[in-house]
Amino acid sequence: MTVRERFRKVMEGDPTVDECPVIEWALWWDETIEEWEKAGLPKGMSDRELYEYFQLDQNTQFWFPHYREDCPKPKCKYNGPGIVADKEDYRQLRKYFLPEDAVDKMKEKIEETLPLYEKGETIVWYTLNGFFWFPRELFGPEAHLYAFYDEPELYHRICEDLCEWHIRIIQEFGRYMRADFMTIAEDMSYNLGPMLSKEMFEEFIAPYYRRIIPEIKKYGTKVFVDSDGKVDQAVPWFLNAGVEGILPLERKSGVDIRGLREKYPSLLMIGGFDKTCMFQGKEAIRTEMERLLPVIRSGRYLPGMDHQTPPGTSMEHYKYYIRLMREYGKQACKEVQR
Repeated sequence: MTVRERFRKVMEGDPTVDECPVIEWALWWDETIEEWEKAGLPKGMSDRELYEYFQLDQNTQFWFPHYREDCPKPKCKYNGPGIVADKEDYRQLRKYFLPEDAVDKMKEKIEETLPLYEKGETIVWYTLNGFFWFPRELFGPEAHLYAFYDEPELYHRICEDLCEWHIRIIQEFGRYMRADFMTIAEDMSYNLGPMLSKEMFEEFIAPYYRRIIPEIKKYGTKVFVDSDGKVDQAVPWFLNAGVEGILPLERKSGVDIRGLREKYPSLLMIGGFDKTCMFQGKEAIRTEMERLLPVIRSGRYLPGMDHQTPPGTSMEHYKYYIRLMREYGKQACKEVQR
């Protein structure tokens, strides 16, 4: 089987799959790679070369540019005020957002990926900034949460523009390839749960999901939400809006993938491996894989780091983790086939 065939069988819960793909869906921290290069990793390797070096399966992500290159930047990249405070700001700056040539800008990468895609040698997926994420970038984190109350009309206008752009991007990319899955980038939960109520989600987020997700599914693409933090409470919200899966399922935030599987048998999941085990030695890594094994057996789940591989992870432990991912993925599939 090709890696694309394996991925699709896993996500369909097909018991005939022979093993689980082993991928890094979130690339390594720069600091992690720098540490490994000091420890002997060849320098300057591309993502594909790193996948081969660590004996990972290939995957290719397309994260379409949501801004023109000359778009003004906020003074503080992550935590300060954004570049939009009111309707007039948005009107003046709108020309910098949601460029019409976003897919064309990916043309070179698309052409490089097509041969691998056609042979089934790489999982293909793409990311769209969601209706919580994109407004937060414009308003800034604090003003964003106030905007649900202070600027509801503007919030919906932003989401309407984003929704129309999403549909155009989905259709344009679909002319080249039918992605195996996609993620709606949101990050709407912290360690105690969602950063908005169910009522707010239904008013400001869900209507736009219900418009774009049918378009995504026309191409046979599985729909995931990417949200850090404790997502348990929000899972039924996402499912009711048409979402099929969740990642990265961060263990330290309290996410229990075994509990999620029991409650939502058809939920697609990627991630869930507690990355802090990488600091605790091989026994801890194997114990964590044992914890995940029942969920791997259940299907519709691809185990993986519950976010980027952290700095401080030794190459020896990382290679051991990859070996166990392969071992347990094969073991689970054989057990199901019996």
